Amino acid sequence: MKKLIIPVISWLIVAWTCKVFLFSIPYKFTNHPDTQHIFGTIGGWMGDVFARGLGDFFTRFGPYLVGSFEILTSLVLLAPVLVWLLGLAGVVDSTGVRRRFHMLGGLMASAVMAGAVFFHLFTPLGVEVLHQGKSDGGSLFYAAASILVLGIALFFLNRGVRD
Repeated sequence: MKKLIIPVISWLIVAWTCKVFLFSIPYKFTNHPDTQHIFGTIGGWMGDVFARGLGDFFTRFGPYLVGSFEILTSLVLLAPVLVWLLGLAGVVDSTGVRRRFHMLGGLMASAVMAGAVFFHLFTPLGVEVLHQGKSDGGSLFYAAASILVLGIALFFLNRGVRD
């Protein structure tokens, strides 16, 4: 039973994580006003606390760096599908591949969302992002916090499990 439940839970976590990461890509790569506000707020804070150049760099390139890492993480999390298909074709041995990719992807997702949670909690960005008189109701923070926790869970769920 454990052999069935852990993969199902893992794929549900992967689906949520990839949905959040991949649906945010158009915002990060098109210089959307919400993205400008978020990364500009954090960049301004970084410039005041650390160095102006660092803050300016984060404001300008942060969306692309974070978005690129989220794409890479999504590819790692979804890679078992490709390996499984190659295994069906007899090209590779797919034994244990899902588990290893999900462990790595869980750590990657948690790492990037640890940064997001930090910036929501300890910078002027705040838990509830306010921009142009509108509030996100904390949805960005809660999505980041959920992926931080679920990424860690994904790692531990798959550690020691054999496919």
